Amino acid sequence: MIKDSKPPHLVLDTTKTGLSSETVKSVSAALGLPTITASYGQERDLIKWRNIDEEEQKYLIQINPPTDIIPQIIRDIVERQNITNAAIMYDSYFVMGHKYKTLLQNIATRNIITAIDKNKIDIQIQKLSRMDLVNFFVLGSLDTIRDVLTEASKNSLLRKTYAWHVITADEGNITCDCREGRVLFIRPIPEPTFEKRMTEIKEIYHFDMAPMITAIFYFDLALKSFLTIGSMLRKGQWPESMKEYISCDDFNGTNTPKRADLDLLTAFRKEHTESPGYGPFVIISNGRSSIQFLMELFVATFRENKMESLESIGTWDAGFDSNLTLSKPEMMDNFTSAQIYRVVVVEQKPFIFKDPNHPKGYNGYCMEMMDMIAQLLGFDYVVQMASGNAFGQMDDQGKWNGLVKDIMEKKADIGLGSISIMAERESVIDFTVPYYDLVGYSIMMKSSYVPPSLFKFLSVLEDEVWICILAAYFITSVLLWIFDRYSPYSYQNNMEKYKDDEEKRIFSLRESLWFCMTSLTPQGGGEAPKNLSGRLVAATWWLFGFIIIASYTANLAAFLTVSRLETPIESLDDLAKQYKVNYAPVNGSATMIYFKRMAAIEEKFYEIWKDMSLNDSLSEIERSKLAVWDYPVSDRYTKIWQAMQETGFPSSLDEAIAKVRLSKSATDGFAFIGDATDVKYFQLITCDLVSVGEEFSRKPYALALQQGSPLKEKLNTAILQLVNQRKLEELRLKWWDNNPEAQKCPKPEDPSDGISVANIGGVFIVILVGIGLAIVILCIEYYFYTKHKHGKVELIRGIPRSPRQGLEVIDRSRMTLGNRMNMPIEENHMYPPGK
Repeated sequence: MIKDSKPPHLVLDTTKTGLSSETVKSVSAALGLPTITASYGQERDLIKWRNIDEEEQKYLIQINPPTDIIPQIIRDIVERQNITNAAIMYDSYFVMGHKYKTLLQNIATRNIITAIDKNKIDIQIQKLSRMDLVNFFVLGSLDTIRDVLTEASKNSLLRKTYAWHVITADEGNITCDCREGRVLFIRPIPEPTFEKRMTEIKEIYHFDMAPMITAIFYFDLALKSFLTIGSMLRKGQWPESMKEYISCDDFNGTNTPKRADLDLLTAFRKEHTESPGYGPFVIISNGRSSIQFLMELFVATFRENKMESLESIGTWDAGFDSNLTLSKPEMMDNFTSAQIYRVVVVEQKPFIFKDPNHPKGYNGYCMEMMDMIAQLLGFDYVVQMASGNAFGQMDDQGKWNGLVKDIMEKKADIGLGSISIMAERESVIDFTVPYYDLVGYSIMMKSSYVPPSLFKFLSVLEDEVWICILAAYFITSVLLWIFDRYSPYSYQNNMEKYKDDEEKRIFSLRESLWFCMTSLTPQGGGEAPKNLSGRLVAATWWLFGFIIIASYTANLAAFLTVSRLETPIESLDDLAKQYKVNYAPVNGSATMIYFKRMAAIEEKFYEIWKDMSLNDSLSEIERSKLAVWDYPVSDRYTKIWQAMQETGFPSSLDEAIAKVRLSKSATDGFAFIGDATDVKYFQLITCDLVSVGEEFSRKPYALALQQGSPLKEKLNTAILQLVNQRKLEELRLKWWDNNPEAQKCPKPEDPSDGISVANIGGVFIVILVGIGLAIVILCIEYYFYTKHKHGKVELIRGIPRSPRQGLEVIDRSRMTLGNRMNMPIEENHMYPPGK
């Protein structure tokens, strides 16, 4: 046209982006051709127009199409909802290449912008969800949105864990083959004042293309451009300089024609007689000009493949500096992805343990702490058990297991529990600031405490010995009775011979029992039998009693003090120096790996020292420096590791605890070396286990996170806030000092204290029982005596006698009574007749 001297008044450029678009921009800028373009891009996105001056901007004009403005609503939603991660998917309706850097620029939101491949939608959304993205924005046609939502429903991605925002330039409502779900639906709405004009355009020009807003935009842009040029020509505003054109062949890079008197921009801004079809043009500058239109926001709810409800909650004035106008802001506030994090735990009381009554299925110190953190940061979480219920160790191939593996493979967002911070773990996962003090490994042993017993003095001898002593007592008593009864030299068979002796004792069965019992006391048994055979039995019993009493006394003293004489184990060194107590950690535990590595390091140091000592290349002076009297390399852990291997490693904590409880005493049996938390907790809830010595290899506890996790700073802030508020200190008091499972164990006896009443009080019970038995027998004696006396009186009253006869009977009765009472009766004492 230029070569034919028929230059165009205007270049109307409808290229979107890419090489063709930049070619048009290059030619129009170089040749000074008035151009109105509808290409996509914001300020300085049009490369060939990036450096045009203010004069050139008056006739090189860019008007952004609606589908270049609509994506800006994503920025406003992200800012309002404080969204930290977003997946943005788009189809051919939209051009997003230039928005990768600018759409969410200067906003702390991790985002991915990707084009939709209709043949791989399911693969795309699965991949995005595995990237821990929970906020989805879909820009596209209604058909594309339907396909994406259907695949999301199939993959269970329409749950409240995720927030879906679907944005279209089409008219009409969305559809979805979704079982259930809720999405934020955004679409353009024409202004009522322009609806009649849009209807006329559709009917006259048979517009049936989609999206309608884009079709009407291009129609209005072309019409307004033509009307603007026509108006300028009619009014004589088209400058004469516009006749000066150069061709591409004439262009040398510096001879672009100057169009200082061409102000197409001002003319384009003026209103014309023709009404716009969708909305008026708002001309600001290149990259920021467009038509003015509204987008309406709806909350759409689906159930059983049908739209259950569609509720309008507000509008958005399309533009680059617009804001959301919400009629129902509370619904917008609730429409966020429920920030639900996956928390993987390792069960260890009292930090974490299963509790069916707790909403999360677990309870404990860490669970309550996590509830506080979730409340501070405004998120929810689900709990799952770590693989193998283990914290995680690295094998010889460098592979991890347990909780660490779950975090590394992104199966969980947060690792919760008594997780120690270790250098090897920090190389594959991240940790928050510590939430718990330094905790190491400790030794658990059977308690040396022996519960008190009132009849402890009886336990000095075994039950079989007591039975034998009783049998010997009864047999000896019976033998004394038999020998005294049948021996011709006993007192009862030879009374005349011993009539002048002061002691006249007949060894009846009762007297024999009494003699044998009192012979065992310092009081003695009294008069011995007169016959030699009886004395031999008595002497034998005395010898037997002497030995039994001496043995009992010695054993009682030892029995009450033996626990005080035991040398307790108070450290790992004490444990390593003795041989009566075996010790080992749980197989595969962090404690076992600690001792294994410590032994390996000692071995390595020994090899280094040995190589140095045997190095023939050393000079005599250097060799003399290595000549030392003491062994310079410790083998402490080497010996401990060997002892553990000989003992064998328990397969579980329960097995280790059972072995400790089977120990004979605190100095003979098995000692468990493990996590100090486990040791302290079992000491807390039981009275037969005790923690020994100081903790060693101490490390703090923290939360585990994926490497580079954006949660780290938030969790650090929350933990420090809980520390400052002393909330964690309150939790420690609750789960340790005031734990409901804690046992009130008696304090161990102080060796400086004497024997307590609790251990010797049985002897007082013996006295009380003896006194009580004596009182009972006294009552029985009195009862029988009273009954016998009443019987004699009835006999006298029942026989009629003469006064003299009655007196004689009474006298006999009195004599009999006197004899029984060992009381003399005066012969001159007479009862009156008839009394």
